[in-house]
Amino acid sequence: MTPEPDPVLELFYATGAYLRGHFRLTSGLHSPEYLQCALVLQHPAHAERLGIRLAEALGGLLAGQPAPDLVASPALGGVIIGHEVARALACRCIFTERDASGKMILRRGFSVTPGERAVIVEDVVTTGGSTREVVEELRAGGVRVAAAGSIIDRSGGQAEVGVPRVALVTLSVVTYPPEACPLCRQGVPVVKPGSRATVG
Repeated sequence: MTPEPDPVLELFYATGAYLRGHFRLTSGLHSPEYLQCALVLQHPAHAERLGIRLAEALGGLLAGQPAPDLVASPALGGVIIGHEVARALACRCIFTERDASGKMILRRGFSVTPGERAVIVEDVVTTGGSTREVVEELRAGGVRVAAAGSIIDRSGGQAEVGVPRVALVTLSVVTYPPEACPLCRQGVPVVKPGSRATVG
């Protein structure tokens, strides 16, 4: 019996967002596959649908707990889906950005109040590093971070972010440290997704 196609992955296939090649991820790792969520989220109807589904998944994770006061996302990838999850949860949405030193911080006048409850929303999790940084930034402001969620989990469920976590799709996508990347050894140009620029 053929398994039913996953409706979330079907959106990625239909919009050309499931890419194959040689990519350098935000984590610095290299991979032959990349899920370019922006190609899905550029369509408001898709973004709304994914936001509702992720809000429902987070709601199941937080059953019996108070509703979150805010959704926080790391820029740039998490901004659209974070906004859609916040819309579905009827709460506000903020995002963090990297400063000149590379630290993830709140900017643009965003602020938090000690005692607020938050969930962190990201488009794709690979190592969980960006989500962990947002968790730490909010906790430093006295926020109680209740959970995290993403559209895609590329880690096979292994990424640790310091709070309970859900994803709409969990994949085990191969990644390589740059020094052990077979695509690099074959001379295949590496692309940094988002910029579409060939790296080194």
